[in-house]
Amino acid sequence: MTALTTPLAHLGRAVLAFLAVTGRVAIFAFDGLTHVFRPPFYLREFLTALLHIGWLSLPVVGLTAFFTGGALALQIYAGGARFSAEAVVPQIVAIGMVRELGPVLVGLMIAARVTSSIAAEIATMKVTEQIDALVTLSTHPMKYLTAPRVLAALIVVPLLVGIGDIIGIYGGYIVGTQQLGFNPASYIKNTVDFLEFSDIFSSMVKGCAFGGIAATMGCYFGMQSGRGAQGVGQATKASVQAAAVLILAANFLLTSVFFAS
Repeated sequence: MTALTTPLAHLGRAVLAFLAVTGRVAIFAFDGLTHVFRPPFYLREFLTALLHIGWLSLPVVGLTAFFTGGALALQIYAGGARFSAEAVVPQIVAIGMVRELGPVLVGLMIAARVTSSIAAEIATMKVTEQIDALVTLSTHPMKYLTAPRVLAALIVVPLLVGIGDIIGIYGGYIVGTQQLGFNPASYIKNTVDFLEFSDIFSSMVKGCAFGGIAATMGCYFGMQSGRGAQGVGQATKASVQAAAVLILAANFLLTSVFFAS
């Protein structure tokens, strides 16, 4: 009897632990969002987060999007040549970058660069008892540390997604016109004519969702960090893993909402 029930007991404990973590993250995210709209507001922290998440992320976002757009154009051309459909390269590059690759790649780059940084910073503050000092000074850690970063990510990541979409399409344009022999004017016209407002809107919504996920995961795991250097490292690793998985899951759900019909 024990041999039969032991695996079920392990499975039950794992499920309960997962549900407990999910509940804690949901409560933390809701609490962080409520603090975004309640005073006091720490403008300096917000502006610093805008600079760190937005401006300093532009190089990696731009390079990633450019090379992805170029590689996508080559792949579509090679695949389309099997069916004599090489002419669809501009349209597929545009829709692929705007609907899927642009938002997802930007979200993952933000998770790799920003989520890890936020988690390491807040975890270090916890280890060095700076968060305890904030409480002593009657400063709410959620208000001072989480709210500015979440708000900045909600605002600036959709802008990064838009820039990434444009640069990715430009990368496809460069490859298409310089290497694959497309007419520049025709390439641009096909790209503009094929994109619809719903494609751009879905891209911005995804960017907003992914930014919120990335910042929230960094703050949550930073706040939950254990003591010592090992705790900081584990919090940083866990934050990036959770952010990446949640971004991909959210992308699937949002794609189902926008393009299921």
